[in-house]
Amino acid sequence: MDQKLALHCYHCSSLILSQDLIEAELGGESRSFCCSGCMAIAQTIHGEGLEVFYTRRSQASDRPPSYLASHEIPEKLKPYDDPSLLGRFTRTFGDGGSLETTLRLEKIRCAACVWLCEQHLRRHAGVQDVQINYVTQKAIVHFSPEKTSLARLLFSIEQIGYEAWPFEPSLSRDQSQKERRNLLLRLGVAMLGMMQVMMYAWPTYVGVDIAPEFEMLLAWVSWGLTVPVMIYSAGPIFHSAGRSLYSFRKTHMLGMDVPIALALALAFIAGTINLVKGSGQSYFDSITMFVAFILAARYVELLARQDAQGGAEALAKQLPATCELALHYPVSQEIKVVPVVNCNPGAVLRVSPGEVVPADGVLIENPSALDESLLTGESTPVEKKIGDRVYAGTHNILNPLFIRIEAVGQSTRIAGIASLLDQALLAKPVMVSLAEKWTAYFVVFLLLNAFASSVLWLYFDSSRAWTVLVSVLVASCPCALSFAVPTAMAAAQSAVTRLGLLIVRGHVMEGLVKATDVVLDKTGTLTMGQPELLEVTHIRAGYRREDVLAIAAALESGQRHPLALSLLRACAAENLLLPSFSDPVINHMGSGLSSGSYRLGSSAWVGVGQGSQLGQYGQVHLADDQGLIASFVFLDTPRVGLDQFLKAVKSRNISIHLVSGDDRSTVAWWAQHVGIEHFQGSCTPEDKYDYIEHLQKQGRCVWAIGDGVNDAPLLARADVSIAVGTGAPLAAAGADAILTASSLQPLAKALQLADKTQTIIKENLIWALIYNLLAIPAAMMGWVNPWVAGIGMSLSSLAVTLNAWRLRNA
Repeated sequence: MDQKLALHCYHCSSLILSQDLIEAELGGESRSFCCSGCMAIAQTIHGEGLEVFYTRRSQASDRPPSYLASHEIPEKLKPYDDPSLLGRFTRTFGDGGSLETTLRLEKIRCAACVWLCEQHLRRHAGVQDVQINYVTQKAIVHFSPEKTSLARLLFSIEQIGYEAWPFEPSLSRDQSQKERRNLLLRLGVAMLGMMQVMMYAWPTYVGVDIAPEFEMLLAWVSWGLTVPVMIYSAGPIFHSAGRSLYSFRKTHMLGMDVPIALALALAFIAGTINLVKGSGQSYFDSITMFVAFILAARYVELLARQDAQGGAEALAKQLPATCELALHYPVSQEIKVVPVVNCNPGAVLRVSPGEVVPADGVLIENPSALDESLLTGESTPVEKKIGDRVYAGTHNILNPLFIRIEAVGQSTRIAGIASLLDQALLAKPVMVSLAEKWTAYFVVFLLLNAFASSVLWLYFDSSRAWTVLVSVLVASCPCALSFAVPTAMAAAQSAVTRLGLLIVRGHVMEGLVKATDVVLDKTGTLTMGQPELLEVTHIRAGYRREDVLAIAAALESGQRHPLALSLLRACAAENLLLPSFSDPVINHMGSGLSSGSYRLGSSAWVGVGQGSQLGQYGQVHLADDQGLIASFVFLDTPRVGLDQFLKAVKSRNISIHLVSGDDRSTVAWWAQHVGIEHFQGSCTPEDKYDYIEHLQKQGRCVWAIGDGVNDAPLLARADVSIAVGTGAPLAAAGADAILTASSLQPLAKALQLADKTQTIIKENLIWALIYNLLAIPAAMMGWVNPWVAGIGMSLSSLAVTLNAWRLRNA
């Protein structure tokens, strides 16, 4: 009994109790195990000839589940064999039908664990390649779906004692974490090296007399501490400089890391030569301090840049992995927790208070309030009643609600917005491109200036030539100039994203500052775009109200324009049957609809006189070859925030134009009602295009705002275009930015932010210019040492970064 109690499990090293002891023969020897799970894992490892793992591993004590001995895929993994998961957790690879998946590994403790997982998966039927990153604990697996499945891969990893789950990353967030970690490690090494080298150099600073042999020992120790700083901490700087020099023949431009790398290399070489000779100045304290300060400045710049991408990351983050599925709704409210990706449109989900809605759908039970700030930028909860749409990524606040799914995964609204934000992060504003271009030219000028200064000092005082060369290279590094514009633009984009304005193309903030005219559409832009049918007038004899309403709704069937939706809602409320037409319905974009002799649209396009109802009431008219059949009168309301927006625009002397396809009298009433001087009604899309083109020919910079459905030509022609609303039509409309908030107030704030962005950019450029005008001559005159120049350059870069960072809270 005592001997058995002292036994330890061969696999997990746990102490084995007598009642748990299991013995099996492996490799010709009897092995003891604490459970059937450990025995199954050990048999799998030995069976594949991987028993060397047990001599390399670190000890583990987790007891695996007993079902591993059965070799059957457990219930928790079977949903991953559903074909619907392939599009979410895998992607095609190569031309042979292979798939690639990224798995998150758990219980990884050492390099031996990584080795075992790699070797085991490589022996798995259907697996073509495996790459495992020990730092991130993620595995990229290429496999053939004809020979294995995702669930089988996950279970295969469990069979050797680990756990794996499909990983659905936000690429930018994952890369950002890796970038921060790497830079922080390099900064830590540089700071440690700086502190040690400065400590050893301290006797020289204060003039303490020490024995020559100890002085030489401290110098060589300083050299030894500087080497890892040069190789590891400054490694990316040398790599970037080398890449820039290699491509110089094609680009004719040099990056800002070139003078930094050159200064570090020259200082290190000179210091090493002086150390070997036993005379002259060693620059190891300056080198380590310079690298530490520049990496500290770059770390702050990196934090600012990644913080500026926070809006995109918030939208791009994955939705809840599981949800509460109502199995037999409405017969019962029995709930089962299932993976979201295993749900299909039509299924009913329950979302408890405080939880995130996992899919787009329609509310079918229990009115509630949802926080939609992630999608719209508005923090006020939105009341939801039965029949309202709810969106993935929003937070339920009040009551447990039931929704019927309409879209999941990449079909959801939040996925579409995240896709647009990805485009925005790839866009490069004109000012950023110009800054990069002039920085590259500036680098060439600085290199020539540094070497010219050194040559002059060789003539006057050769002992100071080398120090001056290094000081000029360090002091004149254009980091501040390079950071001045990009950090400000990135911070501004982050701020407007939180307001509910999604920038798709990078020139928007610059364009808002330059705009001289703004052209507005009416329905859906100036107004809420949710008009209700007020009345039906001028009904021709022989027709009933129900008849003309049904004909109009049938023509509008399938359309998404606000007036079309209003007619369809009115027809549904009265339970009217829609007639069918022998001729197809033709959409005359921006004008109206026709089928055979029927035409539905504005009075100008239909060819009838104005109705008696004018003013704020919008109208469409139904006609045929004999003339007017009926007029449909709608009531709409101004969009929230319109007053603040128009006030902000007028304060900048931007001319406002209202250009709409609605009747001229309706457009005129709205223009006068809200104080717009320039207006034009009954406009076709071609008319809107020509209107903007006419303004541009006069040298005006035009900013257009439309609803993104019928305003594609308007948005495409404008210098800056903003679409109001969300959805697939917006991307097709080619808008430069998308307003997801229901209010126009974010546009007013965006104008203020654009002005502030320009101010901060000017401040940064002025500061960078002043610094270089002061620092470069001082370095050329030999008034500053390399380490002083390094501190000045780093503080200059830090100043412009922190100044730009102020925009994120604007």
